[in-house]
Amino acid sequence: MVLGARRIDRLETLAKELSLGEGAVVRTDVTKADEVKRLVDQAVALHGRIDVMVNNAGLMPLSPLERCKVADWDRMIDVNIKGVLYGIAAALPHMKAQQGGHIINVSSVAGHKVRPGGAVYAATKHAVRVISEGLRQEVKPYNIRTTIISPGAVLSELPDSITEPDVAEAIGKVYASAIAADAFASIVAFAIGQPDDVDVNEILFRPTKQEF
Repeated sequence: MVLGARRIDRLETLAKELSLGEGAVVRTDVTKADEVKRLVDQAVALHGRIDVMVNNAGLMPLSPLERCKVADWDRMIDVNIKGVLYGIAAALPHMKAQQGGHIINVSSVAGHKVRPGGAVYAATKHAVRVISEGLRQEVKPYNIRTTIISPGAVLSELPDSITEPDVAEAIGKVYASAIAADAFASIVAFAIGQPDDVDVNEILFRPTKQEF
């Protein structure tokens, strides 16, 4: 396993908890294609191949469109859409060459519906689903599996990216019933753990108490 994110200290702590070896942490900004490629190339250099690529970086600075938070829109597009595309671009050549692999792209419940204040975020997560379905159809000749995971409220730092106080307050109520990140991890493990001829293409899950 090789971990990539911007905050290297968090990665190193996690790597120690998982007893990962030398070189298992790569500082990665998913808005930079060369850094994502370096992450994947490091995994291949260490392990000789790449079995699974999980594209999980995301931002959720929700706000009504009328507030015209253009900078937030740009950030969501860069991270939520381009970050996934850069992950695909980095992993796909290796997986084609080895004739196998698994690309997991994280969408959201918001990738299935839209609510006031969430138009741009929902658009980015719908885009992840569309890109992933197109990828699924294109990579069948190479024995590559694809999975879209669409979580509801999961305990994470995602709500911290909301800059509008009224929106943050409303989302805070939703996240009061958020489920542990272990639930997300178990779903990823389920998709990965299927036999090679079983392709789990999409999983949507949310807290039992979540209304939307």
